Amino acid sequence: MTTGTISVKNLKHAVQTVHIPPVYYFLVIITLVGITLDQLLARGNILSNPIIMTNILVRSVALGIVAVGQTFVMIGAAIDLSVAFTISLTAVLASQLMQGDPARVPMAILIVFAIGIIIGVTNGLIVTKLNVNPFIATLGTGLIIKGILNGTFANYKGSVPKSFQTFGYDSLGPIPISILVLLVVVIIGWFILSRTKFGAHLYGVGGSREIGRLSGLRTARIVTGAFIISSLTAVLSGLFIVSRLGSGAPWVGPDGVYDLESIAATVIGGTALAGGRGGVFGTLAGVLMFGMIDTVFNQLGVDTYLKTVLRGALIILAVASYSIRSGREAA
Repeated sequence: MTTGTISVKNLKHAVQTVHIPPVYYFLVIITLVGITLDQLLARGNILSNPIIMTNILVRSVALGIVAVGQTFVMIGAAIDLSVAFTISLTAVLASQLMQGDPARVPMAILIVFAIGIIIGVTNGLIVTKLNVNPFIATLGTGLIIKGILNGTFANYKGSVPKSFQTFGYDSLGPIPISILVLLVVVIIGWFILSRTKFGAHLYGVGGSREIGRLSGLRTARIVTGAFIISSLTAVLSGLFIVSRLGSGAPWVGPDGVYDLESIAATVIGGTALAGGRGGVFGTLAGVLMFGMIDTVFNQLGVDTYLKTVLRGALIILAVASYSIRSGREAA
């Protein structure tokens, strides 16, 4: 009898400690509403054709990867607007270095990741050592990268080998390799944030940089580390995009609006703009919500401009609802 009581109590405690980010409720609601509208007003392909659901996930890979890095920066009470141009630089430079030759792939990958580290360190030093607002610092870095792209790669010629396009198109069994990569990135991000000292310190610095400094934390290194992670995820997103396109282009990052959309997905996922709170699993749900909304709108044939308006309204609704719920929980 006692054992049974203890087991029930333990089960209740385990259930209570499981925290599901509120954005998952919105994801479920939007998915159900989208499927219903597709059944009533369109051909019902979302439910009947599993390829569409797979495409939703694949289309979410690039944004999902860079949004994981953005989550780190925002938990540290900063923001990274340079990721879109880092993606473009990666796509262009990788295809320029590879020149369709499989033997040049490892060298190209090492170089673009090294450049990503340089960009992250630069952003971190500008923010922490020069005390420049992260918004302005990363906007400036992004504009510098944009100038380099426009001035150096205006008429470039380059391509990636077909073997490298495995990343973007091939599958491991029934699951596309790109989706597996996204899941690995999310799991690594979760592990760093929840199971390492760096993650704990990043939450502390995001909550209050001054208190973190007075507590003995090396705030500059921690914030710079978050910017490095953000730049590296942007590089990985750029490599995924160029593997899909076959060749890079200076417009792929800005046209994809990966800077603003990664911020929006992260905020929708529950990461506080003020820092100190959030996680990558919530961010993943925010990214998937974007993918589902786009797919439903495409199935219904919604006008492009109206699609943007409705998407913005849904973002505001999701963030507002999360804020209201967080306020009630705090009370």
